[in-house]
Amino acid sequence: MFYVIRKKHLVIALICCLLVVGVPLAVTQFSGQTVATAADNSNWGLSFQENGKTPVGNATAEALKQVNAYYAGPSDQKVIYLTFDAGYENGYTPAILDTLKKHNVKAAFFVVGNYIETSPDLVKRMVEEGHIVGNHTYHHPDMSKIADPASFQKEMTSLEELFKNTTGQEMPKYYRPPQGKYSQSNLQMANEMGYKTVFWSLAYVDWYVDKQPTPEEAFQKLIPRIHPGAVVLLHSTSKTNCDILDELLTKWEAEGYTFGTLDQLCV
Repeated sequence: MFYVIRKKHLVIALICCLLVVGVPLAVTQFSGQTVATAADNSNWGLSFQENGKTPVGNATAEALKQVNAYYAGPSDQKVIYLTFDAGYENGYTPAILDTLKKHNVKAAFFVVGNYIETSPDLVKRMVEEGHIVGNHTYHHPDMSKIADPASFQKEMTSLEELFKNTTGQEMPKYYRPPQGKYSQSNLQMANEMGYKTVFWSLAYVDWYVDKQPTPEEAFQKLIPRIHPGAVVLLHSTSKTNCDILDELLTKWEAEGYTFGTLDQLCV
């Protein structure tokens, strides 16, 4: 009997020790400082705690800025930084560019190699109309799995060369990790190449071309959550985005927002 009781005591003590050890581990994991301290791979994520306010990222703005990375602008300025990810052309970019011109909005388009190869005229038009064309890598891989600096650089420089051969200009040094997947070493390697990494503070599920949200569903996500300093990510492959963009920009403008560029954000 004594042995049984003692064994139970040992088990209870062991459980208590594990709980005590687990508490600081949980605090470390969710403290918002993981990017500044950990080498583990990560997916960019956001927690919207209050509509109209900057969401909490899985890294703080201060930690990101140490490696020239950004996800939102000043929270006291009603400025929106509009960005598009462009993995391929789905027929909507000309109308999107028309709408941007109508509102005199300069956006950033993060493109991959396939996009420049198949739609060089659209890339040239983006440049001619004052938009930033940023680096979304050549092949759109999971960059967090690339630890070799030479391989990382090749994904970036291959796109730079294609862009220059297509437009005659140097590619602006703005980088968006494909799918938001990154590692601390990735951010540092991009920084050492002179790049500024741009995440986002507002996006929604718009990339399934065969399951597009309705305009009402899009507005429900994009209107309440807009906030001063928002870096908005939209996909140019989305029919919904194309259809609502004019009204969306009009709604944001009616709320007193203006539109800035990444050159203004990343300073």
